[in-house]
Amino acid sequence: MQPGIILRAIQGHAAGNPDRIALQGAHGTLTYAELAFEIERMQKRFISGSTCVLGLAVENCPAWAVTDLAAMASGCPVVPLPAFFSAEQVVHAIRDAGINQLVTDQPIVMEHLLQSNGFRVASRQRYQAAERWLTQFTLADPAERKLPQAAAKVTYTSGTTGNPKGVCLGLQAIEQVASSLLSATEARPEDRHLSILPFPTLLENIAGLYVPLLAGARSVILPSHQVGLNGATGLEPQKMLQAIVMAKATTLVLTPELLKALVMMAEAGAAIPDTLRFIAVGGATVSHALLERAARAGLPVFEGYGLSECCSVVAVNTPGAHLEGSVGKPLPHVQIRFADDGEILVAGSTMLGHTGMADTEYGNRFWPTGDIGYMDDAGYLYISGRKKNVFITSFGRNVSPEWVESQLAQSPKIAQAALFGEARPWNTALIVPAAGTTSADVDQVINTVNAGLPDYASVRHWLFATAPFTTGNRQMTPNFRLRRDVIWQAYAARINALYEEASDVCI
Repeated sequence: MQPGIILRAIQGHAAGNPDRIALQGAHGTLTYAELAFEIERMQKRFISGSTCVLGLAVENCPAWAVTDLAAMASGCPVVPLPAFFSAEQVVHAIRDAGINQLVTDQPIVMEHLLQSNGFRVASRQRYQAAERWLTQFTLADPAERKLPQAAAKVTYTSGTTGNPKGVCLGLQAIEQVASSLLSATEARPEDRHLSILPFPTLLENIAGLYVPLLAGARSVILPSHQVGLNGATGLEPQKMLQAIVMAKATTLVLTPELLKALVMMAEAGAAIPDTLRFIAVGGATVSHALLERAARAGLPVFEGYGLSECCSVVAVNTPGAHLEGSVGKPLPHVQIRFADDGEILVAGSTMLGHTGMADTEYGNRFWPTGDIGYMDDAGYLYISGRKKNVFITSFGRNVSPEWVESQLAQSPKIAQAALFGEARPWNTALIVPAAGTTSADVDQVINTVNAGLPDYASVRHWLFATAPFTTGNRQMTPNFRLRRDVIWQAYAARINALYEEASDVCI
């Protein structure tokens, strides 16, 4: 297979700067020369071309990167399997994508999962890659391949139902986005990117691995527990900060929750390393107040916007074009249109199709993002909320709940919030309080937030949630988005009872 720009860049760095460190793990490093050698050695383990569909179930480490790049070199589509997926979701992905080779660092767990769900293992190989022991299972009688012919990667989005949806991406689209980010973030050989999010998160895969490799920089790849992550939602902020300091990180990719934790530590007096120059934040709505707090704390935060179907990043603020409140300007390869109802339509590096759509390629058609937004005269893109989440009050006013929720959750007194008000005269918020928060504290936060909101979007009444919104109770997706239908089912009786009361007393 003719190597793409990422593999050619690695080969070029290996030739010109063979001793420069490319990957740094918990127990060692790989230079660019060593990385090129490891990729060449490992790609021989994969069936070349379209007959191989490789499942990758490995913790964040240099071996994950080597396996991913070796599969890229062999032309084998890669299906990253997130550790935060349930067993049922992993089984669904294996069948849905037609995985016939599976590489893992947890062979006992994975083999039990395969056998208990009717998969037959034809053979297994155990070998080392980047100083980590991996096991490669070859599955007998795999499901028929259900991927577009040009698929290089299948990333599974959580969606709002139990079974995740496979988004099939071509190598050309992946490399186009990586190249645009290389320019937008001004990536340079001196950079050290610390990967905090797991690599099955497409944004981290592209921005945290491919972009540094294109730049000839260093990607620091540590296990989730060493960067403070526990599952999809657990976080130990002090561990995260310690990892940033130890890595001498210059760039990060954070979700709003991770950024909030970093900001709160800075506000509490923790020393934030001055090596950081670019912190990308996205994946969910980011409140303006949180971005202002980050700026006051001296954090170089740049908000962006993207989605898996458009190969991750669509727009991002940059050092040279930064406007708070916007998600930045579209990347150079991106085209933006708007539907009559304000829905954002995107072309340029869109997906080939979903799994099961082998004969359909989207190519560069305009993809309906499901997000409502607009663009100003200077070319900055703004996101108002999710089209499907917008509800209409009984007074006929459209309300984007993410807008209000982000304002509430930026307070250190409120951990999470969910807003409801469809066909009602006023809105109700479900509140997950931070530790030590009282009802009076919540009242104060809501009064402050309401003062900056139009009347139709303000919170009239609120309820304490009985538990946080998590992936464990299925009230949050692994990408930190609320599953509103699940939350509603859990609290509908209490919310409806609140509307039936004549009193204005908060409960």
